[in-house]
Amino acid sequence: MKVNGVKIDDTYAEAFPVYVARVLITGTTTALAETAATVATGFATSVIGCSAEAGIDRYVMPSETPDGRPGVIIMVVHPSKKQIKSNLIERIGECVLTAATTAVFNALESEETVPVKLHFFGDGYEYQTTVGGRDVWAIPILEGEFICEETYGVQKGVAGGNFFIYGDSQGSALLAAQAAIGAIKSVDGTITPFPGGIVASGSKVGCPTYSTFMKASTHHRLAPTLKDKVPDSFVPDGVKSIYEIVICGLSEEVIAEAMKRGILAAAHAQGIIEISAGNYGGELGPFKFNLHEILSDYADPK
Repeated sequence: MKVNGVKIDDTYAEAFPVYVARVLITGTTTALAETAATVATGFATSVIGCSAEAGIDRYVMPSETPDGRPGVIIMVVHPSKKQIKSNLIERIGECVLTAATTAVFNALESEETVPVKLHFFGDGYEYQTTVGGRDVWAIPILEGEFICEETYGVQKGVAGGNFFIYGDSQGSALLAAQAAIGAIKSVDGTITPFPGGIVASGSKVGCPTYSTFMKASTHHRLAPTLKDKVPDSFVPDGVKSIYEIVICGLSEEVIAEAMKRGILAAAHAQGIIEISAGNYGGELGPFKFNLHEILSDYADPK
């Protein structure tokens, strides 16, 4: 199968189940809300070494928020619901409570919830009130009051949707990856947790050379500089650089849509030789996103 002349590998992306929470951060300006959202989703690229996977889901107009201010919705993802709770407490408490003009609200209606009790920071001076019809706490702080909800919805979601972009140069692969991220941002309920949404250092499970202290290491079969040095390289001829896109989301449906939009955007960039995906033979998780099925309506006629 080809899209715009770019080969689409006949393979699938393998993903795993997680719990997902969504938090709405508002501020007096979008920039202030974005600053808090960016900090609150820091050090959250992969659960291999981070406490969670997190990122910005979408921007929200003032007409859509409880306090009538612009906002940013972030998503926090982890296989453990207990870890979702601790991450929300830490990330909101350390990164949003401390950020200028911010307030936080639940952004996911779900039967399952977790408590995020931050009002104790008020040292007894906090009080309960309502904002936009929601029960919230007001905590006196230096700039005035911090408004926060303390119950957040949690639901099961999917992490690990992915695809690889193979370019004839680092520049072409990077531009295609950036185009893919731009397209994926239009899909609500998804995040791309790596820096700028782009994975520059794809990994494999295990590390044969340093197995006593490393649980993951460079994906040597996908390293272009090792193409002529390892006998089982996966790098196609002519490929000089590869980027991976990893997607987490609320459901299989949004992951598939995000992958489709991202792959189509990447395939229409210059210098792209092939697009593939990563899987582990079913050992990572039960979700499989077949590239040909996702793109069945978009294949070249030839």
